[in-house]
Amino acid sequence: MKKSIYLTTEGIVKRYGNTIYFENKEIKRALPIENILEIHCLAYVTFTSESSFYLMKLGIPVHFFSKYGFYMGSLYPREQLNSGLVIVKQVEHYLDNEKRLYIAEEMVKGIKQNILKNLKYYKKMGKDVKDFIENIEKVDINGKNILEIMNREAQIWSYYYKSFNYFIYGYEMKKRTYHPPEDELNALISFGNSLLYASTLSEIYNTYLHPSISYLHEPSERRFSLALDIADIFKPLIVDRIIFTLINNKIIKKDDFDKDTNYYLKDNAKKKFIELYDEKLETTVMHKQLKRKVSYRRLIRLEAYKIIKHILGDEVYKSFRMWW
Repeated sequence: MKKSIYLTTEGIVKRYGNTIYFENKEIKRALPIENILEIHCLAYVTFTSESSFYLMKLGIPVHFFSKYGFYMGSLYPREQLNSGLVIVKQVEHYLDNEKRLYIAEEMVKGIKQNILKNLKYYKKMGKDVKDFIENIEKVDINGKNILEIMNREAQIWSYYYKSFNYFIYGYEMKKRTYHPPEDELNALISFGNSLLYASTLSEIYNTYLHPSISYLHEPSERRFSLALDIADIFKPLIVDRIIFTLINNKIIKKDDFDKDTNYYLKDNAKKKFIELYDEKLETTVMHKQLKRKVSYRRLIRLEAYKIIKHILGDEVYKSFRMWW
């Protein structure tokens, strides 16, 4: 089974024959090229032209992050899977307001349900989150335009983040801050979201969809906005649950963070997060429709497949909702 590679120390990636090596002053390690799904560079990593060409030939994306854990960009192979019909239909569903609204609303419905699932778990654990659940349940997602839908989505996330103070210990969520994160909790959220965005982009790469044509977020020249659309559905299930585990089990503590212009995780803390993140992506659950176990990573790709089926008119899109 192909796996993700996480490079957390500075070094250089070189090609020797048909083998890729990661090197620095301390180590020289062969990377199992036939088993690599994607590479995440969480430190300053240089790629020789030979290694870059080889990775692109093999269709292996490379994602780069700043020292603060922000996603910076990708070395993205030329699309191996091409379908003119899918791209035409993808654009058509973006340009048609009614068609776009349906997909955007359905995505936010998935986000809402997955957030509520997390909160209802903590309610069962005796946490005082009843008011937050009720407020989120009252948010009407249906809107006349994308801006209205995004405002409702923002309202849901706002209630959700405020609820963190009722079941996370030792940290205070004042508000969600992005660039820069103003505290340790926001640094964790930003780091996890960046990882999930990059992984989602890798999964989209293995479908016929174009990652720049999106429905909830506006397409942008500087980012693959469809990855943002799909990643948001899975944030509560993957990123947030990892954060709750890291904090409440005291796997990560306050001294695992540094601060200059903003808060960010130290290298050792990044490794702790990545260990749980990679484990979560490979965790399998029984899929109700497929009647077989699939990994969280596979669920992300299946979400992309569902969008393809919808825009081709084969099956109406229903966003993923956590059922367990």
